[in-house]
Amino acid sequence: MTDYSALFRETVPSSLQPWFADLPAKLAEALDPSRHGDLTRWGELLNRLPAISPSRVDLNRDAVTIGGEGDCDHAVSDRIEAVLRELHPWRKGPFSIHGVSIDTEWRSDLKWNRLADHIQPLAGRLVLDVGCGNGYHCWRMLGAGARLVLGIDPTLVSVMQFHAVKHFAGPRPVYLLPLGIEDVPTGLRAFDTVFSMGVLHHRRSPLDHLLELRGLLRPGGELVLETLVIGGREGEVLLPEDRYARMRNVWFLPSPPTLLGWLKRCGFRNPRLIDVSLTTGEEQRRTGWMQFQSLADFLDPTDSSRTCEGLPAPRRGMFLAESP
Repeated sequence: MTDYSALFRETVPSSLQPWFADLPAKLAEALDPSRHGDLTRWGELLNRLPAISPSRVDLNRDAVTIGGEGDCDHAVSDRIEAVLRELHPWRKGPFSIHGVSIDTEWRSDLKWNRLADHIQPLAGRLVLDVGCGNGYHCWRMLGAGARLVLGIDPTLVSVMQFHAVKHFAGPRPVYLLPLGIEDVPTGLRAFDTVFSMGVLHHRRSPLDHLLELRGLLRPGGELVLETLVIGGREGEVLLPEDRYARMRNVWFLPSPPTLLGWLKRCGFRNPRLIDVSLTTGEEQRRTGWMQFQSLADFLDPTDSSRTCEGLPAPRRGMFLAESP
C-alpha cells in the first residue's frame, strides 16, 4: 500500500527531474523495515483494510470525507475503525472514513479556513507541503483544485495514516513522501505554491529554511508560511532557554515584523501577515484518537496566557510572500 509507482507516471515539469531521478532510492531507504521497528506492523495493518468503492469523496468539508455509512455494514465499519486506531496517534485532521469519524488532536480545518481565502487560487497548480504530517492539508489542497500535491514528512506513522486514507479515496494526484526538506534538491524552482506550516520554529537556522523554500518555488510562485510568533516590534525574537510548551526542538519565535524582515532579507517579494491566532483548546486537544499530552498539559494551570515554563502561550502567525 506504499507503492509510489503512480507518482512516476504523473506528468511533472522537467524541473522536477533532478529530484525524481534519485527519488526511488530515497523512498526505498526511508521505507526499509530495519529503520523502524513498527514499519512491518503498520504495513500489515494497511493490508487488512477492506477494498470499498466510496459513494463519495468530499475534500472540501472540514472533515475530509471518504464514503459513507451506507457503503459497508457495521461489522466492516468496526473493522476499519479498529485498524485506523492502531495507527495512533492521529494528530492532524479531522477525517470521516465510511462513517468512522477520526477526531484528531488538531482541528486542522480551522487553520485551513484562516488561510484559504487569502492564498492564490490552487486550481491547476503544482503544490508542495513541507512537514505535512499525515497529509490532511494535502487533501484540502487537492480539493481546492491543485493538479498535483506532494507532501513531505519523515514521521512514518503519519505517512502510514496518509496511505490508509488514500486506500479508501482511490487513485488521485496527491502523494506523501517519507522525506524531509533536506531530501529535496535545492534550487529546483519548480512549484507554484509551497506550504511550510508549523516547521520554521523547529529549525535551528530559520533563514536557511526560508532560503530552501524560496529555491523550491518557480519565479512568481507563492510561499504560505505559518509558525509560532510572539508579540513585539521588529527585531524582537524569543529563543527559549530550554523547552517551549514541553518541546525541546523549538528555536526561534520571532515577532511578525521580524519575520517579515527575514522574508525580505531572503529575497521574497511582497511579504505580508494575514493572520495571528492564539492556539486554544478548541484547535488542539487530547482526544480518543490522540491520547498523549496536548495543549492543556503544556500551559500554566493557573495562567493560560503562559506556557508551563512561564513563556508566552503558543500564538501562530501566517504569512504570504512571492518568489522573485
